[in-house]
Amino acid sequence: MSKPPITVSRIDMERIEALLERLPTAEADKLDALRAELDRAEVVEPSAMPDHVVTMNSTVTFEDESNGEQLTLTLVYPASAGTAGTVSILAPVGSALLGLARDQQIDWPTPDGRKRRLKVLEITYQPEAAGHFHR
Repeated sequence: MSKPPITVSRIDMERIEALLERLPTAEADKLDALRAELDRAEVVEPSAMPDHVVTMNSTVTFEDESNGEQLTLTLVYPASAGTAGTVSILAPVGSALLGLARDQQIDWPTPDGRKRRLKVLEITYQPEAAGHFHR
């Protein structure tokens, strides 16, 4: 399955790139998949972000198609991760969700080397759609 097109806001892109630059090399090396996603993303101004796309701080319900499990998580920066219901952009699932639109699927490798297919079912909160462009 080829990777679906993704859309990322300019502010999210700038903040994620800055975050990656600050990481220790050993950690940063594990994030090649996230870098590859950013490299192929269409970048738009926050005010032009479609409301059916997962952005940073969005709350998204998705399905792990390997087991049918549905999860609802908020995609956050590492400093906000660790509380129930959040997933860091640096976690494999977080990297996979960024920029996906509702009903899109993506195959994503897990740390143990398997692949999971994630499908975005619903975005219950997206900052840009709510008018929060500079969160």
